[in-house]
Amino acid sequence: MDKIFIRAWILFVSFLCLIAIVAIRVTTPKDEEGEVVAQKIKTSGEPKENPLISIPEGEFVMGSEEGGFDEKPERRVYLDAFKINQFEVTQFHYAEFVRATGHRSPFSRYLKNIESFNDQNQPVIYVTWEDADAYCRWRGERLPTEAEWEKASKGANASAWPWGSESKPIFANFLGTDDQFHYTSAVGSFEHDKSPHGVYDMAGNVREWVQDWYEEQYYKHAPNRNPKGPEQGDMKTLRGGSWNDSPLSGRTSARMKMFPDYRDTTVGFRCAKSADRD
Repeated sequence: MDKIFIRAWILFVSFLCLIAIVAIRVTTPKDEEGEVVAQKIKTSGEPKENPLISIPEGEFVMGSEEGGFDEKPERRVYLDAFKINQFEVTQFHYAEFVRATGHRSPFSRYLKNIESFNDQNQPVIYVTWEDADAYCRWRGERLPTEAEWEKASKGANASAWPWGSESKPIFANFLGTDDQFHYTSAVGSFEHDKSPHGVYDMAGNVREWVQDWYEEQYYKHAPNRNPKGPEQGDMKTLRGGSWNDSPLSGRTSARMKMFPDYRDTTVGFRCAKSADRD
């Protein structure tokens, strides 16, 4: 009798486990590669062009003695001439890439408030480092190096923000300011968030993937001429602040790190190109 009871109990428990497994398979989102939805963007107004801005060769001050431990030491770095997008890559231009290549859309059915992010002139968000790299390569370009990004944001001087040495929260799309934007803004909406080279939104709006692997102590042994970051690593570097960050994150020398497959509504990118590859 006991054996019969035990067998019946085992069968009952096995049946419950099978039901649970089926339920999990039904309700759990598929892998990110398979669950993304079509990229539907709002098309109010004209799509904004995104020209490449020429940054001349020469030295600039990279890092900051007033910043975080990974921003030190402050040093002079020489870069060859290069070009970088004036604006962050927009939803419109990324949608062209998706249609042309069949690359996955950044939009997920599990992404909240999609309608607040999908105007054609807002920056594309929810992209991994690999997505950003693929887009730039499709354009015949590449992601900027960390050094290129910083030079484009501050010019030849050592300004803490693109507009100067003082924190001005209202000058960029940051968290907790009295601007009209609760999420991302159309690129170029903040005239003050423009670097001496004329590159927009490098303090706020979205954080931006750059080419380099991240290393805390890299500045201590990095070359002073055209540094390209460590040869390998676990995390990639992000630069700039976002609509969900404080102004401190938008300093020109501030560094952040994330795994390459990270996706978020605060993350986008722009592309660059070496000047000798016209």
